[in-house]
Amino acid sequence: MLKEKIEKRKAVVGIIGLGYVGLPLAIEFAKGGFRTIGLDIDERKISSLKNKRSYIKHIPSANIKNLKNFEASSDFSKLKNVDCVIVCVPTPLTKMKEPDMSFVVKTSEVIAEYLHKEQLVVLESTTYPGTTDEVVKPILEKTKLKAGIDFYLAFSPEREDPGNKQYNTKTIPKVVGGINKISTEIASLLYASVVNKIVLVSSMKVAESTKMLENTFRAVNIAMINELKILFDKMGFDIWEVIEASKTKPFGFMPFYPGPGWGGHCIPIDPFYLSWKAKQYNFQTKFIELAGEINTRMPEYVVEKLQDALNEKGVALKNSKVLILGMAYKKDSDDIRESPSLELIEILEKKGVSVSYNDPYILKIPKMRRHQIEKKSIDLTAVHLKKFDAVLISTDHSCYDYDFILENSKLIVDTRNAVKKKDKKVIKA
Repeated sequence: MLKEKIEKRKAVVGIIGLGYVGLPLAIEFAKGGFRTIGLDIDERKISSLKNKRSYIKHIPSANIKNLKNFEASSDFSKLKNVDCVIVCVPTPLTKMKEPDMSFVVKTSEVIAEYLHKEQLVVLESTTYPGTTDEVVKPILEKTKLKAGIDFYLAFSPEREDPGNKQYNTKTIPKVVGGINKISTEIASLLYASVVNKIVLVSSMKVAESTKMLENTFRAVNIAMINELKILFDKMGFDIWEVIEASKTKPFGFMPFYPGPGWGGHCIPIDPFYLSWKAKQYNFQTKFIELAGEINTRMPEYVVEKLQDALNEKGVALKNSKVLILGMAYKKDSDDIRESPSLELIEILEKKGVSVSYNDPYILKIPKMRRHQIEKKSIDLTAVHLKKFDAVLISTDHSCYDYDFILENSKLIVDTRNAVKKKDKKVIKA
């Protein structure tokens, strides 16, 4: 039985999708003594892993070199010998801000080809409540095998925070909800083998909604702080000082910080999944939609601040030269997914600006689903800095020497409060 195989570390674990979620999870299962097969359609990732090289900044190659029990492959027929399948594929939005379930659907169809009795299937991809029941389950049951009876089905939301030095895959509590009691039990038993704490919930919908709530909470609060940033700027004082003062209250306040927009795979996407699902119940999620409007508009606001700052210097935005610092959506990371820096480049170039960028963690902008930007990071030298009409700080990497940047720049538009020295050349945006 599968339960016994998991308890004895004899179960074979297959992870589909070897990105920021799937790869660290695969590493934990392999380290935990399970034979682990990582599957991905990206041959570059497979080649890199076969050569014991990591392609994710916060995962050292040493973690892969010393790994036993792990195999990376693009051959999905290996699923026929897998006992536990965990799905970590993208769940993006369409151009109309609706859920794009194509990756989940295609993956489910592939799993169905090799589905067998006593197999566990867990979806981790962030998605709207009801996806596992309404999308994954019907595809798998076309095999005539019944979920919860012939095979086990569950949802466990990924909670990865790339680059977080305090929490990782092993130490972040794992929420698990199955289609029935036995599915929940089997899935939780598997995760408990490699994760410190398991949080059981009553259903897959509750597990799916957990991630929706977590990220919608952040999206709404980020929107509020971004809106207040614009208001306080008009009123003539600095929101960053207000936040620091508010943080001194020992209860009832949680700090959120403004920025040039929102980024990452979850926060800019998940609220729209929930808003889309709500419409099926004839319900309008006003807070979510308003938060989306505010956060989506932030890159435009930053460009307006840049234009005003250049005008004060007698420089027109059109034909100006601007250097963007940071392509990643968050500091000290190489994660470029949904980064507002990409949006800033496209807006500025449409307005006739010559745009360059520097990011020590992203030497070349990869091809993205929504963005096709062919640029490489330039060296951050005094000579280069002096060539630009303005430097736009979009990501506040810790490795940047902000005193050096200030000394050699004509104008700085700072969206992250990265430059602490007060100087007429620095404009907070």
